[in-house]
Amino acid sequence: MKFDFVEELKWRGLLQDIMPGTEDLLKKETVTGYIGFDPTADSLHIGHLTQIFTLLRFQKAGHKPIALIGGATGMVGDPSGKSAERNLLDEEALNKNVAGIKKQLEKFLDFTDKANGAVLVNNYDWMKDYSFLHFIRDIGKHLTVSYMMAKDSVKNRLENGMSFTEFSYQLLQAYDFYKLNQSHNCKIQMGGSDQWGNITSGTELIRRKSGGEAYALTTQLIRKADGTKFGKTESGSVWLDKTKTSPYKFYQFWINTSDDDAKNWIKVFTFFSKAETESMIAEHEKDPGKRLLQKALAKELTSIVHSLEDYDSAVETSNILFTGGMKELSQLDEATFLDVFDGVQQFSVQRSDIEKGTGVLDLLAEKTKVFPSKGEARKMVQGGGVSINKEKVENLDLIINTEHLIKNKYLIIQKGKKNYYLCSFN
Repeated sequence: MKFDFVEELKWRGLLQDIMPGTEDLLKKETVTGYIGFDPTADSLHIGHLTQIFTLLRFQKAGHKPIALIGGATGMVGDPSGKSAERNLLDEEALNKNVAGIKKQLEKFLDFTDKANGAVLVNNYDWMKDYSFLHFIRDIGKHLTVSYMMAKDSVKNRLENGMSFTEFSYQLLQAYDFYKLNQSHNCKIQMGGSDQWGNITSGTELIRRKSGGEAYALTTQLIRKADGTKFGKTESGSVWLDKTKTSPYKFYQFWINTSDDDAKNWIKVFTFFSKAETESMIAEHEKDPGKRLLQKALAKELTSIVHSLEDYDSAVETSNILFTGGMKELSQLDEATFLDVFDGVQQFSVQRSDIEKGTGVLDLLAEKTKVFPSKGEARKMVQGGGVSINKEKVENLDLIINTEHLIKNKYLIIQKGKKNYYLCSFN
């Protein structure tokens, strides 16, 4: 079902900047619009989901999306929002990254619809044979240095210095828009709010060089309610590639979202209708402890980015830690097993320390530091508050040896109801 694209972005709290005339154009005709993705890695991460979903909403609203992979601009590096120049990638690394991103984008967008099927392009295709002399003569003369220097992406970097390579990025992105305007009748470029300067440079180039029709629209940059950066965890970025971030860890990111963030992100990262969304938020506020919004986010996104089977597996794995037994834990493959304990405090112990057997109190207080002293360990054991591999320790003289190890390598230590520790023996 088609809907008003701009109104959709507004109620979801996504719209940031929009060029006059853009909304009217989208209401009167089917429009081709694009968003660019620079191949800085061989996978996109959840920070890219806003723009992926913007293209998908654009398509669902009846318009034609173009996803541009910056095989050429990726060689230069976008200075927008950066405090220092990025390391430049070689061509082999870029080609690997382009291939990985292309595969991911094809999973989200519909490229088969005859009326408004998505198009995937790579700006390296039109830049690879374009000589520097021809480029600065044909394109560079249309935008003045003063115009380019007025952009925030440039002004914010002048104090610390900016190379000509980075300065030229704005012109290259502007040319992308011009090229798509000429070849695909692309009239709108979209992106995050930090891209406003680059995008409007494109509309200006189109106006000056060909007198064509071009518009711009940006979405808000997503932040966490506490002000920390979205999409980052202690272990780094949350990737869309399951070999970089497992479906279990991906699921865990969303299920552990704060209530304030969940209320915003249920609008930004799902395709529930306005009525459905408002109903879920109201239901969540009646009993936040049920974590209805977090569960909805985790299910929708894990299913969309990975699969429903991966979601089901993530839920099952999640439940194993709290309700399952050792049989279920030991049956997990090692990568998933370690994912379950990601974020749990871990200790590494020499295997030789338990090959001949070691007392449980020595293990708890000296070899792992689960307890600061043997005295405290003894009290907790006597109070029934310590378990090893899901079995309560009832004997202070218990000897731990290699026969206790899971996968011949690990021990799970539990202190109280919720404090877990993973001990590995190498």
